[in-house]
Amino acid sequence: MHLTKPSFISVFLPALEGGGAERAMLHLAQGFVQQGIKTDLVVAEAEGAYLTMLPPGVRLVNLQAKTPVVISKTLALRRYLQKAQPDVLLSALDIASSATWARQLSRVPTRVVMCVQTNLSQQFQDHQPLTGGRIRPQLVRWFYPWADEIVAASRGVALDVANITQLPPESIQVIHNPVVTPEMQAKMQADVHHPWFAPGEPPVILGVGRLVTQKDFPTLVRAFARLRQNCCARLMILGEGDQRPKLQALIQELGLVGDVALPGFVENPYAYMAKAAVFTLSSIFEGFGNVVAEAMAAGVPVVSTDCESGPAEILANGKYGKLVPVQDEIALAEAIATTLNQPRNSAMLQQRAAAFSVQTVTEQYLQVLSRVVSPARSQAS
Repeated sequence: MHLTKPSFISVFLPALEGGGAERAMLHLAQGFVQQGIKTDLVVAEAEGAYLTMLPPGVRLVNLQAKTPVVISKTLALRRYLQKAQPDVLLSALDIASSATWARQLSRVPTRVVMCVQTNLSQQFQDHQPLTGGRIRPQLVRWFYPWADEIVAASRGVALDVANITQLPPESIQVIHNPVVTPEMQAKMQADVHHPWFAPGEPPVILGVGRLVTQKDFPTLVRAFARLRQNCCARLMILGEGDQRPKLQALIQELGLVGDVALPGFVENPYAYMAKAAVFTLSSIFEGFGNVVAEAMAAGVPVVSTDCESGPAEILANGKYGKLVPVQDEIALAEAIATTLNQPRNSAMLQQRAAAFSVQTVTEQYLQVLSRVVSPARSQAS
């Protein structure tokens, strides 16, 4: 097969909220630019915590999509495609498949690659009380097959997409997320101005993620309460979200106010990771689990739920870190205690994390994107 590297790639996101999927796409855009590829980051609305983290050389395009958002962003994206005509539009967090619709409406030769960052069935189940939770699987089933390629962030996500769309599993490409960047090393060395990380203080168990139901931080807090009965330690959870009041109430109820901290969203979580004793992921579901790979890059031992999908793939089914059942506070507490006493070798963890570097993953993406671009199309760009 003749492969032609695209000369112009557009990455499409709804916004730049502080989630792992958005961070992965920013890293990928950075990787494309470093390969000498013209790269646009196209957002439905230019808002979110990551707006200040745009990689150098990436052009931000704000579609300024208004209500009704799905129709507005699809029509705005159509206008963008007609004007810019990138070789490839790589679309993430696009449940309504605005990218494929916009390409159809614009009648441009741009190829569309859908990037699925989470376990969609779990996400839809999590949102089932909402009308969208019932409509969204149908949208994916009908319109994702319109894409020229579908890329999934993990094997579990790929199987889930295949099940929803009825596409053959082998037709969906699996590429793990680009989470380890050259800049991370310097960020890990940065100081953390928090008294808990001073010399001689008890070990800190760290969790990082949005304070939402999916991340299941209540189970982590309850597990920590069990751990504290036999072990002197502290728990810190970085992130912000609508579950903060419930978490604060639970911390109060369990008498952990002095030992659990919720500092909110921080721009440099890597410095905290590098200084933590154990990193813990307590999610009910994931697409990949970026923070697990990031913690490993910092050389920090990891304990994770064996949720769908991603963490078991990163940790090689337990070789690189403990895996415990979802929503099992007893197993989680025991795994954290064991890891505190017998941590994994930092160098081994960092070596494993190299598989998720921006350079490695960008090259894997370019293999897929090069397949969908015709030689004539690339020369015309």
